[in-house]
Amino acid sequence: MGMLYWKELINQCEGCNKCRLSENRTHVVFGEGNPKAKLMFVGEAPGADEDRLGRPFVGKAGQLLTKGLTSLNLERSRDYYICNICKCRPENNRTPLEDEAISCLPYLRNQAALIKPKIIVCLGAVAMKYIIGEEFKITRDRGKWIERKGVYIMPTFHPAALFRDESKKALFWQDLKQIKVKYDEIVTMKV
Repeated sequence: MGMLYWKELINQCEGCNKCRLSENRTHVVFGEGNPKAKLMFVGEAPGADEDRLGRPFVGKAGQLLTKGLTSLNLERSRDYYICNICKCRPENNRTPLEDEAISCLPYLRNQAALIKPKIIVCLGAVAMKYIIGEEFKITRDRGKWIERKGVYIMPTFHPAALFRDESKKALFWQDLKQIKVKYDEIVTMKV
């Protein structure tokens, strides 16, 4: 799939039936935010609220992430773009299967090619696996910067994990603050 422009890419994604996830979706959850942002967040897949509304990260976990980012003066419409590896919700919020993720990756690659972010944040192990690589482990490697082709990539916990394990909240907040420092550096450099 060559590079597509936004409207074409969104239309193609909304008509997609490359995997079983398309069978039960209410909405394709393409992505949202500033299409020229220097900062891009990538999660694994939409949940129930996202599928119902057609918007990424609007449920409980998304609200927690938004609250943290807003407190750092990072606004979705202005400062970042947010999306997922998979654009359709896996039933019961299960982890996307390999073939489902691989079917959707060309859409994510096109989004990244159009946005040209300088920072990509992988929210959780699934996003980390498909963006950085399988050899990385979220608990071991979260909060570490990886530079590839002039893009700074950081894995951190998925905000949903913070509800399951309170001890991750402080580490997640530390990562968000580190992301904000890098973001400010990049914006100041006018890269």
